[in-house]
Amino acid sequence: MTGQLLGFVGVGRMGGPMAHRLLDAGYRLCVYDVSEEATGPLVARGAQLAASPAEVASIAEVVLMSLPTPAIVREVVLGGNAGIINGSSIRTLIDLSTTGPGVASEVAARLAERDIGWVDAPVSGGVTGAKAGTLAVMVSCPTPTYQALQPVLKTFGKLFHTGEKPGLAQTAKLANNMLAATALVATSEAMAMGVKAGLDPKVLIDIINVSSGRNSASQDKFPRAVLPGTFDFGFATALSHKDVRLCLDEAQNMGVPMLVGAAVLEMLAVTKARFGPDSDFTMVAKVLEEWAGVEIRG
Repeated sequence: MTGQLLGFVGVGRMGGPMAHRLLDAGYRLCVYDVSEEATGPLVARGAQLAASPAEVASIAEVVLMSLPTPAIVREVVLGGNAGIINGSSIRTLIDLSTTGPGVASEVAARLAERDIGWVDAPVSGGVTGAKAGTLAVMVSCPTPTYQALQPVLKTFGKLFHTGEKPGLAQTAKLANNMLAATALVATSEAMAMGVKAGLDPKVLIDIINVSSGRNSASQDKFPRAVLPGTFDFGFATALSHKDVRLCLDEAQNMGVPMLVGAAVLEMLAVTKARFGPDSDFTMVAKVLEEWAGVEIRG
């Protein structure tokens, strides 16, 4: 609904572009973030600045949030007087973060005690997709709620209703992110081997991308961030490590073995230790370069 007032908590690397898209679509916003640098551009466009998550939830009936870790999600929603749960106006909370189904179920249950609806809506597609409105938006919530919120959520990209149970969309997101990280690690190993043998990396990546080995890393991450040597795809190593760890934890709880996933987690841990948690996760390829004594450039 054009002109509808929405709340938005967490307007950083991913939340910021999504908040701007809501303004572009004609929505009014009340925003909060711990960073003034993050909220400044939105306030300059007319967004109202709140002093806490609870204040956002006391102004808007529908609040969206995009936060980096499950612990922060739990704290922002449930923590003390400043928590979203203590807002006087909120009726629905939409979580665009990747928290895992465990936290989603816990927070949803606490919100239900206050008659506040919970919507899982983790997104995939990175900062580029957030800016372009081409994200995959995985949603789990009651069907009537999903239908009512479609105009808002479609602002971000393509919607997938995974069901009504809290956490289902989070499970879908974790499965996707584990596969994305796996593709990156495996492609880095294959490319390091090929370059070590004497293949031109550009030729090898072109071969892979028209053959059965093509994947998201070979088609996107390597051409954009590894072959140029920029390692700036836009997703932090620590966040990828967190997502894969959450996936493995949930799989273990369900009795699903993930042997390959465990190796991927270890590789991300090595990358984080070597280049730091804020490094781009494509630095996985840099680790392989150092181990193999090659540079994958083209």
